[in-house]
Amino acid sequence: MKEVTRRRWRVVLDVLLWLFLGLVAATDASNNPNPWEMIFGLAAVTVSVAAWRRLPMVSLIVTVCTVVVVALGWGGRVAVWEVFLMVTIAYLTGLRMTQVRVTLLVCGGVALAGLPVALLIPTAGFGAWAAMLGVIAFAAVAPWLLGRHVRLRRELARAGWRRAEEMESRQRLVADQARLRERARIASDMHDSLGHELSLIAVRAAALEVAGGLDDGQRAAAAELRESAATATERLREIIGVLREDAAPVEPVQGDLGELIERARASGLLIESQVDGLEAAPPMVARAAYRVLQEALTNVAKHAPGAAVTVWVLSSAESTELRVVNAPPPAGPLPGASGRRGLIGLRERVRLIGGTLRAGPDARGGFELVATLPHDAAPVPEGEAGTDEVGQSESARELELARRDVRRSLVQAIVIPLALFGVVIGGSGVAFLVQWYGSEVSMGAYEQIEVGDTRQAIAPRLPSQQRLAKPSNGEPPQPAGTTCEYYGTSRSWWNVRYAAIRLCFAGDRLVTKDIYSEAEQP
Repeated sequence: MKEVTRRRWRVVLDVLLWLFLGLVAATDASNNPNPWEMIFGLAAVTVSVAAWRRLPMVSLIVTVCTVVVVALGWGGRVAVWEVFLMVTIAYLTGLRMTQVRVTLLVCGGVALAGLPVALLIPTAGFGAWAAMLGVIAFAAVAPWLLGRHVRLRRELARAGWRRAEEMESRQRLVADQARLRERARIASDMHDSLGHELSLIAVRAAALEVAGGLDDGQRAAAAELRESAATATERLREIIGVLREDAAPVEPVQGDLGELIERARASGLLIESQVDGLEAAPPMVARAAYRVLQEALTNVAKHAPGAAVTVWVLSSAESTELRVVNAPPPAGPLPGASGRRGLIGLRERVRLIGGTLRAGPDARGGFELVATLPHDAAPVPEGEAGTDEVGQSESARELELARRDVRRSLVQAIVIPLALFGVVIGGSGVAFLVQWYGSEVSMGAYEQIEVGDTRQAIAPRLPSQQRLAKPSNGEPPQPAGTTCEYYGTSRSWWNVRYAAIRLCFAGDRLVTKDIYSEAEQP
């Protein structure tokens, strides 16, 4: 019921978002006499809003392409509705998408694809492409990075809650282990004291029962005493069993690693093994090695079904090293995070014999567990066991990775837009200088040009491109029925009152040539 209600609210919010962005698009596009902008804007809004939840990449591509169509199709126009659409959809898709590289490739690919289109369309040009690039950088990339930062902060909060839940689970596990140790201690005390005394009573009662000089009543009393001692011993055994009901059974110590591997193979695990005998290992070390291997194979069967496993057990006079490595599972990891209680128990067992345990993902995407068990070492203090070697918990690693991603996303949200701004400014500056110096006409060539010459005759004296930046005022009146071309002089571009050369043609004949510069303001 809650899921249905949540879906309904999502539909309502998407409809409201579509109405708002559609109203902005219709209002702003109505200022353009071309009706195709309004039609295109409503279509882009509909597709982007409909796809952002399930297909965020498609929604982002459609949104980014709108700026290409509007900027290049309508002569460098930067529409208000496309800015609203791009900022909104970029932020929302940033909440869904995880790969920064993919987003940058999409935006960069659209921007680069728009450059030749801008140069081919007469009404667009380099200025329209620069406007398009600026809109993409600040209305698409920056909001997307902000949305990604918000998403990573949410994931960090969830990782923190998971970490807190795991710490509570570990505290409960520690309490359970403490209770089990206390029960075992009580059982041991009862066995050592009461059991011994009751056994002595039973033995003495049996001796009295067969001793000479006793009548039948005394023998019957001695028999009852022996039976009572035996009954008390049996009840003591039952009480000890109740106290130790949660204790794990003791695993075989010697010569059972091979049998354990064969049982795992019979259950379907693909195992390659190299196992040394544990004859030189103390019983506690052999028991710990058995328990580590048992837990490692159990984890492979539970969390990486179908993965190949390699087992190495190398034993010497000084220590035993056990290493279990599994490849990535063929069908991918099973969903859900492990509580890692088995590894926590292994850590305690290995610590008590002075060893170390390291468990975690390997470079190939699988999992590796390595235990080093010395044969003659004191227990390692809990605070000095080495959490890095023992294996950091799953939630702790997720929390640290989430924190690092949040910090990185914040830096990216600031640095990438600034870097794009620098690229836009730098690229525009280079293009401006190339165009400026590539549109100059020397004064000698200008003097050789005569009014009445044909366009074909003076073409060798002119550069391949015209000057885009012209003086904003001071231009002489243009003769009627003529087409004018503009070129630069040899003066520097930083001169405030720079000059321009104007050549006006009537058909194919040059009718006027002028040099004019920025007029001084009164």
